[in-house]
Amino acid sequence: MNSRVTQRLVQAAFVASIALLWHFATASGRVAPLLLPPMPAVGHELSALAADADFWPDLRTTLFELVMAFLLAAAAGTAAGYAVSRTRYAVRTFEPLMAGMYAVPAILLFPLYVLFFGLGPGSKIAIGATIAFFPVALSTITGLSGVNRLYLTAARSMGASSGQTFRLVMLPAALPAILAGLRIGANAAFMAILGAETIASFAGLGHRIVSMAESMDTAKMFANIVLAMSVAAMINIAVSAAEKRGWKHEQA
Repeated sequence: MNSRVTQRLVQAAFVASIALLWHFATASGRVAPLLLPPMPAVGHELSALAADADFWPDLRTTLFELVMAFLLAAAAGTAAGYAVSRTRYAVRTFEPLMAGMYAVPAILLFPLYVLFFGLGPGSKIAIGATIAFFPVALSTITGLSGVNRLYLTAARSMGASSGQTFRLVMLPAALPAILAGLRIGANAAFMAILGAETIASFAGLGHRIVSMAESMDTAKMFANIVLAMSVAAMINIAVSAAEKRGWKHEQA
């Protein structure tokens, strides 16, 4: 059997097993509906989201924050990664510093971002870009500094300029690693933005989820959680597809 088909079957079985556990837990009455609502109730609320007048502005707010945070992190992370990867001294000096800073929970800075940018989208964009910056920068450093030096020597011996060497040799070779960092960064930015919206926000999916939790409307809350998980899955699928194209481009 094709390995890809096998992977899809395993993934489908995993999702189905979670759905079955959810169904039996709620149908047996062992779990209170206030803690875990029945699946039909969540499905009904999920289908009703399209008719909710407040849903689409909240979704647009979260997606706008995500796009802006990701673009900022992608631009700053790749630029910083390229600058550090130029010399081995810079890699040995700054890569451990970035890795150490990445290990610190950046969400701790969110109160400062609220003070600087307010409760609107600005603070969510800032925290999302900050958290996504480090995986993008570190992956860019890893990809560019790991290019085979023989390729660079061969390109220069054939008269390639620095720009041509970067564009035709270094970037294609480092592209898979950079795309992997972008995938991690996109998911990290989305999780950071949702988390920030639950802490202090006037709008967004995270704001909706925490508002429904406070009102004990767990069916609607779970419907919005399922929607947020679907958005995260689509982001991961889109960036993973670009990552696979990068691998194919390098192999070609």
